[in-house]
Amino acid sequence: MAENVIYLTQEWLQKLQAELQDLKEVKRVEIAAKLKEAISFWDLSENAEYEAARNEQAQVEIRISDLEDQLKRVQIIEEGGSKADNRVKMGMIVTIQDIAAKEEMTYKIVGSTESDILAELPRISNDSPVGNALLGKKKGDVVKVEAPAGMHEYKIISLK
Repeated sequence: MAENVIYLTQEWLQKLQAELQDLKEVKRVEIAAKLKEAISFWDLSENAEYEAARNEQAQVEIRISDLEDQLKRVQIIEEGGSKADNRVKMGMIVTIQDIAAKEEMTYKIVGSTESDILAELPRISNDSPVGNALLGKKKGDVVKVEAPAGMHEYKIISLK
């Protein structure tokens, strides 16, 4: 059974790798020191510091395991890849116009792991209704997107 691929930009991959390195090389050492100090208080049955350190250790180990699993399944999104066919691809920055509201929006299309609609340059997932509808389309195309608030139509204004 093939595992699900996780699409990431090179930038996001580096962030995850840095986080993993920090957890393994810094946080583990810090928690070990907390555990050593808490154990020195002898009575572990009623030792709040020991319990807190063990809980923190468990959370760090879960995050390390999760990051290692994600990094095994990464496929890098080639940002600003070939625009020869002028079609929307993952990693591209797309400006669209809501036809009804006459409002323009600019998004970067990324994998679901790094989507962030509140970022300075909002990043939408290729799995989101808008992101999925835009993939493979060209500048000038109109896409229809079904959303909880109803049907929306967007015109592709530019690709970068």
